[in-house]
Amino acid sequence: MSITIGWDIGGAHLKAARSENGRIVDAVQVASPLRLGLDAVTDAFARAQARLGAADRHVVTMTGELADTVVSRQEGVEQLCALAVRALAPAAVSFYAGRAGLIAPEAASRHVEDVASANWYASASLVAKARPAALFIDIGSTTTDIVPVAGGAVAARGYTDAQRLRAGELVYTGLVRSFLMAVADRAPFAGTWTPLINENFANMADVYRILGTLPPGADQMVTADGREKTVAASIARLARMVGHDAGEADAAAWTALARWFVEAQLRTILDGVHLVLSAARLPDDAPVLGAGIGAEHVRRVAQRLGRPHRAFEDLIDVAPQARAAASCCAPAAALAILAHGQ
Repeated sequence: MSITIGWDIGGAHLKAARSENGRIVDAVQVASPLRLGLDAVTDAFARAQARLGAADRHVVTMTGELADTVVSRQEGVEQLCALAVRALAPAAVSFYAGRAGLIAPEAASRHVEDVASANWYASASLVAKARPAALFIDIGSTTTDIVPVAGGAVAARGYTDAQRLRAGELVYTGLVRSFLMAVADRAPFAGTWTPLINENFANMADVYRILGTLPPGADQMVTADGREKTVAASIARLARMVGHDAGEADAAAWTALARWFVEAQLRTILDGVHLVLSAARLPDDAPVLGAGIGAEHVRRVAQRLGRPHRAFEDLIDVAPQARAAASCCAPAAALAILAHGQ
């Protein structure tokens, strides 16, 4: 049996997926906020390995190379590559350099632009092998990737973060970590447009928790105020954004405000989608393929576009119990599959 584990080192989470003969049998996301230092990632590797077990081969991608703990992309890539090699020793480790393919650890410093934040390219490349034309959307905890596939190939206009931001292919909004003041600058409340307070009082995890649609296990970070993760506490945090205490309005008012923030976030994503489609010109029947902890919201995007929807996990060979986790860890799962047999 050939066992490969794909790893995705993010700025907030470490994701990993175990492939046995090209079939994903397990995947896991572990909190590893890089702002707390590299030790958080080392600890996350240990916890993920304890669950996923040993492997013949490890393949690694990343998005955390510009975390607060490093001063440059070059340093970030080099440090995270070195950390992964240490954490996974003595097993063989390769790094994913996107358009340059898999490379040895000693080559990473010469391929910084290819290695940095290339995780989306792994997912999109796998989609391109399965579908000649599609719009791949991965909504994560922090960001949303929007990648066109045309002619059986990744058709993105951008590659680096800067290029993808300009092209609409990287939208900095996510299901959990996006602070509300980054989603909108005003909101409708009590019959008026109310400016939001520019403080980190609440995030989108609070919004989805209030609505009862936050996926289990999705919110692995501490809350904005350090208090509990309950509906009541989330309402209190949301109320602060419009200068109120929770008791100054009823539950229906806070639920309505939370629903508005969902719509505001979805509009931001749709703006990126329409910008991408204005250049990609995909066939009308090209499906929208959804992944990430926000995969259900991708379904809503497809409905608004009038396009068919497909789930990322439907494209891959995955054990039934690992389907949801494979979607949440799509780049890691894609990488484990792509590396199989190479």
